[in-house]
Amino acid sequence: MEFVQTDDAPRAVGPYSQAVKAGGFVFTAGQVGLDPATGQLVPGGVEAEAERALRNLEAVLEAGGSGLGRVVKTTIYLADIADFQAVNGVYAAAFGEHRPARSTFQAGALPLGARVEIDAVALV
Repeated sequence: MEFVQTDDAPRAVGPYSQAVKAGGFVFTAGQVGLDPATGQLVPGGVEAEAERALRNLEAVLEAGGSGLGRVVKTTIYLADIADFQAVNGVYAAAFGEHRPARSTFQAGALPLGARVEIDAVALV
C-alpha cells in the first residue's frame, strides 16, 4: 500500500489519506469544492463546487499515477438530490466520452457545509 498526497488538492481534514494505491488501483478519499490555496469552499453554488471537486479529484488521481480517463467507479454525494442535474452536467463535461460506473446519493450533510462530494476508484 502507498499513501498519496499532493498540494494540488486540499489536505485531508481528518486522519485519512487523499488516496491510497493498492493492487493496481488508486482509491481516493471524497473531494469537495475546497480551493486548495485558501482551504475555503469556492463560491458560486453547486456547479462551481462540483467543478472544483473534480479538479481536486483529478489532482489526487494524477499524484497517484492515474487520471480521470482511468477511473472505473465514482460515487457522488449530494447535500440535496435536487442538484443532481446540475452536477451531472459538470460531471459529463469533466469525463467527456469516458463513462465510469457511478452511484449518486443524497447525504444528510457533507463536510464543511459542502453541497457535493465525489470519490473515485481508478486504474494506476
